[in-house]
Amino acid sequence: MRRLVAALACRNNGSRLFGKPLQNLLDNTSILDQIVAAIRRVGIIDEIVLGISEGAANDIFVDKAHEYGIGYIWGDPQDVLMRLIQCGRMGRATDVFRVTTECPWFAYDLLTEVWTRHKRNGNDITVCDRLPEGINFEIYSLAALERSHANGSAKDRSEFCSNYARHHVDEFKIEVVLPPVDQQRMDLRVTVDYPEDLIVCREIAKACRSSMPLVSVAQIATFLDSRPDLKALVAPFVVPEPTWNIG
Repeated sequence: MRRLVAALACRNNGSRLFGKPLQNLLDNTSILDQIVAAIRRVGIIDEIVLGISEGAANDIFVDKAHEYGIGYIWGDPQDVLMRLIQCGRMGRATDVFRVTTECPWFAYDLLTEVWTRHKRNGNDITVCDRLPEGINFEIYSLAALERSHANGSAKDRSEFCSNYARHHVDEFKIEVVLPPVDQQRMDLRVTVDYPEDLIVCREIAKACRSSMPLVSVAQIATFLDSRPDLKALVAPFVVPEPTWNIG
């Protein structure tokens, strides 16, 4: 029986914006609240585990885990990849769902297709790509994560968790699932790394309040296309390139 576990790596430290996962999007709903609520609403993922970076500044994530009624692990601040593996092991995962905890929304409407292809095709790694930055998600077999960790460098084990697999594609069976053409919007940015990003995401949450936590890619794109002021605010940070450019 395959078992899909969401591994959410958490930390408060950040040179550009402190405490990104706990920044409020809407009323008293934080980015982490939003992610956990969306995963639960979709209902495909069997368990959620927080992978908390060691350090007193991150104690609050233990309180959040208790609040959500989910598990957590403590792990090396630099070795993010091992924290994902620890989350998977704690959740008895065969496979790990990965999004970062600074990205409020993911392409939930693609999750069933990506998970089905992952299992049916015997993939090590199945991802979606070319969506607005911050909306993509990845599914790894636990064995693929462990292999990446065993063979990778310190950089490959850092926040760039997909780095080893993306540069050693011959060692893995990888499938990239693309969304409909109208959702391939790499000109848009929906992640929170800078204060300007937070302004944009709060405006999206406010405009799409009735759809929270499952705001669709189409809703986000339509809203941002109606607000060139917001697109201009984060334009300097947009990187319009696919993450998994593997042909």
